[in-house]
Amino acid sequence: MKKKLIYTYCFLVFISIATVSCNKFLTDTPQSTLTTGNAYNTAADIENNLVGCYNILYTDYYQWQNVLMSDMIAGDSYLGGGGDAGFVNLRTFNEDPSNGNMEMTWSQLYQGIARCNLLLNNITAVTDPSLTSTRRAQIIGEASFLRALHYFNLVKTWGGVPIELLSNSVDPTVTRKPRSTELEVYTQIVTDLQTAVTNLPDTYSTTAITTTRATKGAANALLAKVWAQRSDRDYNKVLTYCNAVINSPAGYSLVPNYANLFDGSNYFNSEAIFLNNFIAGGPDANWGVELFLAPEDGWQKYCVPSHDLVNAYTAAGDNIRENATIVFWNVDGNGNPIAWPDQNWNPCQDPTVSIPFNYKQKHPNGWSSGDDYYILRLADIILLRAEAENALGQTAAAATDVNTVRARVQLAPIASNLSQSAMLTTILNERRLELAFEAQRWDDLRRTGQAIPFIKGLKEYTYTCNNGVPSAPTLMNFPVDQNHLLLPIPLQEIQNDPSLTQNPGY
Repeated sequence: MKKKLIYTYCFLVFISIATVSCNKFLTDTPQSTLTTGNAYNTAADIENNLVGCYNILYTDYYQWQNVLMSDMIAGDSYLGGGGDAGFVNLRTFNEDPSNGNMEMTWSQLYQGIARCNLLLNNITAVTDPSLTSTRRAQIIGEASFLRALHYFNLVKTWGGVPIELLSNSVDPTVTRKPRSTELEVYTQIVTDLQTAVTNLPDTYSTTAITTTRATKGAANALLAKVWAQRSDRDYNKVLTYCNAVINSPAGYSLVPNYANLFDGSNYFNSEAIFLNNFIAGGPDANWGVELFLAPEDGWQKYCVPSHDLVNAYTAAGDNIRENATIVFWNVDGNGNPIAWPDQNWNPCQDPTVSIPFNYKQKHPNGWSSGDDYYILRLADIILLRAEAENALGQTAAAATDVNTVRARVQLAPIASNLSQSAMLTTILNERRLELAFEAQRWDDLRRTGQAIPFIKGLKEYTYTCNNGVPSAPTLMNFPVDQNHLLLPIPLQEIQNDPSLTQNPGY
């Protein structure tokens, strides 16, 4: 696999902006292996280890794999990337429990949980007077939010998973835990997020800090998504938490120009609730962008936009969001024809035929991008509120929210008298166009019961090249069923912990 495996366990340089604030991160090197013996004595130790908690956002899952595990599985993109078997199996719903990519994701998310656990379990014992009660509460809120985020990504990917809240024991009776139920995991997530809401501020001293640190708004936004995604969803609670975000004292508002969200210069904006921030040209850079873009280095990139997604933009007349999300190229950055055949778009490498690329992040900068990823942003929450309003019979209010998002990209308003079914279809399409390549689509389809019929209804084709002429199209087969809505528990985890049980169908 042509992929740059760089694990950046150094500081989140973006937090250095916070040195203008009394709540600053320190510049000591964070612990990569933590113990209770000497890592939690001073306020500096606590601040330093909080940085370690944030640093998990620099790993593979949060840099690029989450996009493949959503947008690719959901039919918005093809694999690309040279045909890595592990991801091919995900795209074609032939998942294998021995898939190393899934083991990596599982391990990285639990590593993030372990770091938060250690901090939360030891912060109360620190007596350093420079760790004020206000700052102590904020740190508890930040670590609780991050732990909830990791568990949310685990539970919606695998269903019920082991709940580990200690992470500082070698005792197998402690570390080898059976799977909790899905709802038990969600209960733990809600508990953590309620702690976060209680302890976190609405804002910090600057927009840059507010968008890159956990806040009350981020916790409320994640609570809204949690109550929508869990199997016992409660749209009244979704509505409550969406309103808490939309009416927050933080003053969130849509950025007037959609393209500015992704131009690389305006990430610290009024729409960003929580983002994954990178600094170009150094150890805190984003190498994931190179895996989606940059054709000049001569190999096919991942997450190639699908015909169905491109057609969705065309059918909506949505040029603004399409141009910010997808770019078509037929030559590389040096003016040479694209150097690989693409079985979905250009099998014969015809230099006059363009191939689309994921363009949400635009500056790969040779594996050292400064482009950020939004984890939570306001448009997502506005459209989630519309979904909740529609589910509760408030279709006119749902139309108002959808039209707020559409107005920004100069699309005509939708009617306010649609049936609930028609409104849901409209909302899901709006979310697709607004949030493409932001790791939301697969969750949307599963949550609303649309995943299986949508995937089975896709008309996507592959082509071969016969003496310079593309072949007749071959319809792609997607054998998706109920079992494929969750991924298999990684085989290595089951081998390490015999108490774990596999998901049905694997």
